[in-house]
Amino acid sequence: MRRIWNGKLALVAVLALWVLLARFVTGCTQNTAPEKLRDLDFTVVGDSEVPAELQGIIAEKKAAPFKLTYTDGQNLYIVQGYGEQETGGYSIAVHQLYLTEGSIVFQAELMGPQKGEDGGTETSYPYIVIKTEFLEEPVVFQ
Repeated sequence: MRRIWNGKLALVAVLALWVLLARFVTGCTQNTAPEKLRDLDFTVVGDSEVPAELQGIIAEKKAAPFKLTYTDGQNLYIVQGYGEQETGGYSIAVHQLYLTEGSIVFQAELMGPQKGEDGGTETSYPYIVIKTEFLEEPVVFQ
């Protein structure tokens, strides 16, 4: 009986030690967003100004939601598509585009047709292409 009791006590001690060690190793970390260094200037690019190679990539991907970047060596193009929508009348708002120490942060939002607005009956594939200065940092889509 004493041997079983000692075995259980040892097992409980090992488990308690393991839990404490796991808590110590993982610690309490704060998830802080990287600090904004500066806003980036950008231009929303119309279809006629999108490089031909990028137009082809968009055409291949537009049926499903997608996010991509493209560069021509002088400019950085950031593209976000929202996939197939049942109607038209959608617009896209760019909320943020800024540089951090290790990335470019991009945030855009798809906005549906306004109430009472006729979006038509044809399927649409809303996407936005923005052009900004060429930077090598990776783009983080939010």
